[in-house]
Amino acid sequence: MALSPYVQSMQELFRANTRIREFPAHVAKVHSVAWSCCGRRLASGSFDKTASVFVLDKDRLVKENNYRGHGDSVDQLCWHPSNPDLFVTASGDKTIRIWDVRTTKCIASVNTKGENINICWSPDGQTIAVGNKDDVVTFIDAKTYRSKAEEQFKFEVNEISWNNDNNMFFLTNGNGCINILSYPELKLIQSINAHPSNCICIKFDPTGKYFATGSADALVSLWDVDELVCVRCFSRLDWPVRTLSFSHDGKMLASASEDHFIDIAEVETGEKLWEVQCESSTFTVAWHPKRPLLAFACDDKDGKYDSSREAGTVKLFGLPNDS
Repeated sequence: MALSPYVQSMQELFRANTRIREFPAHVAKVHSVAWSCCGRRLASGSFDKTASVFVLDKDRLVKENNYRGHGDSVDQLCWHPSNPDLFVTASGDKTIRIWDVRTTKCIASVNTKGENINICWSPDGQTIAVGNKDDVVTFIDAKTYRSKAEEQFKFEVNEISWNNDNNMFFLTNGNGCINILSYPELKLIQSINAHPSNCICIKFDPTGKYFATGSADALVSLWDVDELVCVRCFSRLDWPVRTLSFSHDGKMLASASEDHFIDIAEVETGEKLWEVQCESSTFTVAWHPKRPLLAFACDDKDGKYDSSREAGTVKLFGLPNDS
C-alpha cells in the first residue's frame, strides 16, 4: 500500500529529526506535560508536589522556575487557552492553583471537595473544570475563582474536556462510555458506548473536526465531532492507552501506554507514521502548538545511582539529529 504524501514527508522529516533529549524537571515521577498556547513554554507536574516551567530555546528546554505550594502530588495541569502566562494545576491536596509565569506566583488557590486528578480550561478561557477521585466535577469561574457549578457522577470519571466550540462538555468514564453534556446547562445530550472497557483519555483536534479517546482495551478511537460516530480505530498499542495528543495541524495523533514506544499515526488514514522508542511506560504526551515537536514523560528510574529512584525527567522528540 502506497503511503500518503503527508506520511512520506513527515517520515522524511523525522528521519532527520529523531533525536530525543532529556531535561531534569523533578525529583519524582512526572504526571503531566503541557505547552503554553504560543509554544514558548512547557510546564510539567509531578508526584513531588511541584510544577516546573521550561522555556523552549531553539532546540532545548531551559528550566525557568519550579512552582511550590501544593501539599500533595500535582496530577494534571493545563495552560490558559489564549493567555500564554497562566497555567493551572490540580492536586491531591484538594486544591487547584492558578500560576502566573510573569510573577512566578500563585495568583489563586481554590479549595475543592476531593483529591483532584483531572483538569481542563474552557476554550473561551472563562471556566476551569476539575474532577476529583470521588467523581465530582467542579466548574470554577476563571475570573472570580468561585465555583459556578458542581456535578456528582454515578460512574468513574476519567478525563474531561470541552469541545472547541465551548458548548458541549465531554467526560470519559469507567464503563467505556463518553458522556456528552450541554454547556453551560450540563444536561446529558448523549452517552456513547465507545469501548468495551474503561475509557481513559480524550482529546480534541485543533481543527475541531475530530476527537479521540483512548481505552483500557488498548485501542484509540477517532470520532467525528458533528456526527458523533467513530471514524476509525488505531490498534498498535498492547496496553491501556493513557495519553493522547493531536499535532498543531490536526494531522498526527500521538498515543502512549505502558508499551515501550509512543505511536504516531496519520489521523486521516490511521497509518503508522513513526514510533518513538521509550524505556518505560509513558503517561503524558503533548505536541508543540506550532511545530512537529513532541514533549513526553515516562516512568523512568534513575539507574545510575539507585534503580528505585524515579528520574523525573521531561523529554523532547523531533530534534535535529545534529543538534
